[in-house]
Amino acid sequence: MPESAEVDFRADVAIIGYGPVGASLANALGRHGFSVVVLEKEKTAYSLPRAVHIDDECMRFLQAIDLADAFEPTCHVNPGMLFVDAGGTLLADWSRPQETGPLGWHASYRFHQPDLETILRAGLARFPTVRVIEGHTVTGLDRCDTGIVLSCEPTNGGEPTRFSARYAVGCDGARSVTRPAIGPDFVDFGFNERWLVVDVVLHADLPRLGDHTIQHCDPDAPATYVRGTGLRRRWEFRLDPQADAAAEQEPDRVWARLGRWLGTDEGSLERAAVYTFRSRMAKHWRRGRILIAGDAAHETPPFMGQGLCAGLRDVANLSWKLALVLQGGAPDALLDSYAGERQPHVARYIDMAVALGRLINKTAMDKVIDPKRLESGEAQIISSIRPPLGPGLGHGDHPAIGRPAPQVRLADRTGSDVLFTDRFAVLADPHQVPACGLTNRSRTAGANTLPVRIEHPTLSAWLADQGLVGALVRPDGMVMDVARSPETFADMLVRLGQHVSLPEELERLLTVLPKDGP
Repeated sequence: MPESAEVDFRADVAIIGYGPVGASLANALGRHGFSVVVLEKEKTAYSLPRAVHIDDECMRFLQAIDLADAFEPTCHVNPGMLFVDAGGTLLADWSRPQETGPLGWHASYRFHQPDLETILRAGLARFPTVRVIEGHTVTGLDRCDTGIVLSCEPTNGGEPTRFSARYAVGCDGARSVTRPAIGPDFVDFGFNERWLVVDVVLHADLPRLGDHTIQHCDPDAPATYVRGTGLRRRWEFRLDPQADAAAEQEPDRVWARLGRWLGTDEGSLERAAVYTFRSRMAKHWRRGRILIAGDAAHETPPFMGQGLCAGLRDVANLSWKLALVLQGGAPDALLDSYAGERQPHVARYIDMAVALGRLINKTAMDKVIDPKRLESGEAQIISSIRPPLGPGLGHGDHPAIGRPAPQVRLADRTGSDVLFTDRFAVLADPHQVPACGLTNRSRTAGANTLPVRIEHPTLSAWLADQGLVGALVRPDGMVMDVARSPETFADMLVRLGQHVSLPEELERLLTVLPKDGP
């Protein structure tokens, strides 16, 4: 399609889908001043709960887009997960730390998705360059000389509209209209079951239900209990393959299932819905200037609570790369690292969720559980596993590469990420590596590719534990490269230039550094 094709609006990025993944991407790009159009087929946000878990990595991303402080008060710190048998006897305890962790946030939170969506949508009011158009269905994506032309039709009829964008990102869920433009193929992880999900609002707090997530390893009726925020509680029940979905959602049938825990006078049903828990991932996440993220790219069973978390990690990974490419600070090829890094990472979490689901089911089929199986072998998931990113921008084989760098609290109690939001950072041990002209800078210095140098006793201790004198951290907080000795510190900075265009200030610095060190 020629560049001169008439369109109603031109943008740097078009985002298809206005759920939490699409809205968070719009916030991330809006902060850079890019023109963004968000297209959503529904006219209003979905008002009922869906995702209920978020972790420290995702809170760190919400911090990066300046919304964590508004969101955190709506959350409940999650104490973890317990496994019990049909009689309520504890089989295994997977409690989560209750103190703030190395990323500057708690390991696990419960939240109400409409609260998050309200905050994300309100956040877009900060950015005059972001335009949201609800009640429009994307019916076509065509390539043009400068990017993508999107054809849209109003959901309830009316004149079709057309938008052009340099890039288009489908954040439009499991039934994505964007994904077919990239490719129809999936990797299937072999888990496909129907479960009844029931959301209840209690009339008053019931301490007997507890705050832990509880996996009921009942051989006759496997179930999950989830404590939500406030008086919200959720139960999930595995259904027989022959069960009638409509009948299972009838209130009398639902209350009969809940009777083990709850009386009809103790709460109100908010929702009862049958979901098919799938485990699959799109083989391709990018085709030219069209990309996908969130459920459009992957679906996981909910047992690890990583569905939305995976989508927000997609956005954290993609947004800074898109920003650099749009700014001219990196070639378009940088976007190839998005799927390369994210796909193996998502696959690992899906594998863990499937293993947990099969473990619960196996427990039910075996009629008896061996607690040791919850601590080793198939259930290695009962530990704090944080898999690394897949092959992409990382250099070397050090275990810190591709994993989150720590975040510490500064003197004013803000997180140290504030020093390099939207930028690269060098974590350095001042006793091992001279200043080299890189100094601490605040975010007011603006977004560019010049790294800032961050020193802190806690970070020096982390570097020492890792056997490092320095680490290069990307704008998404992930470790990209490391220096094991002062002699290799300068080389780490040089390698950054292989991926992004370095400012002249850093280029001049590197020309005066000796080849074998600073």
